Amino acid sequence: MKVTATSSTMVITLILILTSFAGCSGLSNVNPNAKLTIDREEINAGESVNFDARSSTTPDPSIIEEYRWDFDDGSTKITKQGIASHQFTTPGYYSIEVTVVNDQGGTDIAYISLFVNSPPILSFVVPTVIRTGDSVMLDASDSSDPEGGVVGFTWDFDITVDTNNDGDPANDADSINSITNELVLSESGNRTGTITVTDDKGASNTSTWTVSVISRTFRVVWEQQHVEFEWSGYLEQGQSYQITDNPHPSSRMISVNSTLILARDILPIMWPEDNFTMAISVPSAGWNIFSTTSQDNITQNSSATIVRDNMNSYPETGYTVTADSSDELLYTLLNEPGQRFGQGDWIWTITADDCHPDIPIDEIDPDQGNDWQLVVDFFILVPRISEIGI
Repeated sequence: MKVTATSSTMVITLILILTSFAGCSGLSNVNPNAKLTIDREEINAGESVNFDARSSTTPDPSIIEEYRWDFDDGSTKITKQGIASHQFTTPGYYSIEVTVVNDQGGTDIAYISLFVNSPPILSFVVPTVIRTGDSVMLDASDSSDPEGGVVGFTWDFDITVDTNNDGDPANDADSINSITNELVLSESGNRTGTITVTDDKGASNTSTWTVSVISRTFRVVWEQQHVEFEWSGYLEQGQSYQITDNPHPSSRMISVNSTLILARDILPIMWPEDNFTMAISVPSAGWNIFSTTSQDNITQNSSATIVRDNMNSYPETGYTVTADSSDELLYTLLNEPGQRFGQGDWIWTITADDCHPDIPIDEIDPDQGNDWQLVVDFFILVPRISEIGI
């Protein structure tokens, strides 16, 4: 084929025209390059996640004008910056997309996937009413993870007490078993705690529970008893012997009768009777008293007596009363104001303060002291407590 000068000129002109049309009609590549990253690929329902499309680019001299976000849950957003944050409340898989738009009208789309984990399903059983002193059976074993993961358990036995000392009384791990009877409630009233179930991805579900603790009912009978103590020994002139004893701590004292008896001398006609002093001290009551032996009849032993009646009053008997425990009730009965006389230690002191010099035999006093015997009889009331209405 022969090409003339005229035909060459026409070809060049046609190329220039087509090139000009291509620029005006957008046939050249002016679209941006969209890129998208995410700070977490898995989150729990209710959490937020951050998206970043700032690494997207666009050909010079065009600039990126906006970012159009579609979060695949019905929510959309347009931003001038290439970052966005969004909260996902419904569990499931999501395909998030961002459309990058430049000032030439060019666009590009980037996609990224996200998994939103559902919280575990919390199911638990707690009794509504128990008696004081009973254990509470707490059961959350029917709880589960919808995704089939492993769940853990955290029981807080009392939301008002901060057992782990972290400043939050409602997050203690008093038990981590799915079923527990470790909680024993000894005081009446309401007890409120929490149960938290957590799956293997950290999602959790928490609920509160309340148990009503009711008192027990007891019958009280005051039983009358005589309790006798006896001590003996030997003392010489000027010596003392002290006895410390708590006669009957689980009772109410009514009366006491203390008698100190001295053994008779070998020859009472020749040698005068000895005299001892018996002293009683009850520190808790501030009661102190003493008595000196005497001989009212020469045919009888020398003796001293201390008697006290009506130390406390007689209570009602055979009645019913409510209390959290029998031990608590016993403490209340024995420590009723105005009825505690005689509680604690009793101190008896026996002193040989007047052992008369006897007629010496071979210049030796044949009887420099004396044998003594102390007999104490307490009349007491003992509370007998029995539970009824079980």
